[in-house]
Amino acid sequence: MLHVGAPRLSPENEPRPASPADHQALVDRRAAHNYAPLPVVAASAEGAWVTDVEGRRHLDCLAAYSAVNFGHGNPTVLAAARAQLERLTLISRAFGHDQLGPFAAELGDLVGKEMVLPMNTGAEAVESGIKVARKWGYEVKGVAPDRANIVVMAGNFHGRTTTVISFSDDPEARAGYGPFTPGFRTVPFGDAAAVAAAIDEDTVAVLLEPVQGEAGIIVPPAGFLPAVRETCTREGVLMIADEVQSGLARTGRTLAVQHSDVVADVYLLGKALGGGVVPVSAVVADADVLGVLRPGQHGSTFGGNPLACAVGRAVVGMLAGGEWQERARLLGAHLEGRLRQLVGSGVTAVRCIGLWAGVDVDPAIGTGREVCVALAERGVLVKDTHGSTVRLAPPLVVEPAELDWAVDQLADALAQLAARRGTTV
Repeated sequence: MLHVGAPRLSPENEPRPASPADHQALVDRRAAHNYAPLPVVAASAEGAWVTDVEGRRHLDCLAAYSAVNFGHGNPTVLAAARAQLERLTLISRAFGHDQLGPFAAELGDLVGKEMVLPMNTGAEAVESGIKVARKWGYEVKGVAPDRANIVVMAGNFHGRTTTVISFSDDPEARAGYGPFTPGFRTVPFGDAAAVAAAIDEDTVAVLLEPVQGEAGIIVPPAGFLPAVRETCTREGVLMIADEVQSGLARTGRTLAVQHSDVVADVYLLGKALGGGVVPVSAVVADADVLGVLRPGQHGSTFGGNPLACAVGRAVVGMLAGGEWQERARLLGAHLEGRLRQLVGSGVTAVRCIGLWAGVDVDPAIGTGREVCVALAERGVLVKDTHGSTVRLAPPLVVEPAELDWAVDQLADALAQLAARRGTTV
């Protein structure tokens, strides 16, 4: 008989891994191979720094794709989590709890909307947003049953659920997972005329990232978002902004659409909303959109749980004054200035918005992955995408001197990679 609290041994009685190699070997044997991590195994973290199992410190310049915007172990977030852990962590949505209403009101006020649909992950928020848009189209716009379509952008990344990959153009995300969900029309990102041309009487929404993160921090042309907003208003179509990565101070504003003075009909939020502690996401819109949902038509066991709401309220409270947004703007300008000095020295292009940067590496020097490995060896954590691009998204608690050090390490890594190939930068 297994007693409560007794340790459960694995069939192989495997010991706790003591080194990065041991850890990765265990992961390779026992976990699905859906990631190819860099050779760093984190054990603890504080602020902008991560300590690995061997005691080496690394500057985190990825922040879990913006989920750790406010730093590892942010004291405000942890205090809210600890207080709620002692009170109530989960209760079925069959009942109420005292954190949901305040969370919905405070988050709605932060982004200027009336209602909130709380979920858990960013992908869940996207899926929920799609469902809401379709239901709105049938019940409010009057689209004929099962004919709703949504216009999406080439190069998008909204998650890896079955519906989301159905309108992805990334072969790795799609291969082997068909048949795909219909109802989506893809147009080039940044092409407002193509968006307008793709809309017909059955279109219910235009879904886009204001800045494409996974694609390499792709910022659209200046007039793109305002033109899409105008088209959606004219055609009676919802504009849905996926701000899961770009939102909540990352770009120097609460929402990335605010750089273009655009107000979307629906915001999809996640990642930073959980403060790096718990998964929290949300669909945020006015009552004439989210009001189409009625009891039993959509839900989530953990969506809007007390712990998530308490943490989310702490995050919203930190953003209410605008200090984090301003810090991201100033730090981002500093980082951009340093990165642009590398153009022509192993870097072909730099794209920045707030404290978020995409750096294109000269393919003659190496791949983005090779640069990331070289930086990890130097104590800087970044992530590659699309072969030759390296993304930087440090926690907003990072200091200018730490950013300078990270860029110095990047310059050194590029020089050494070039030297290995018999060239110079």
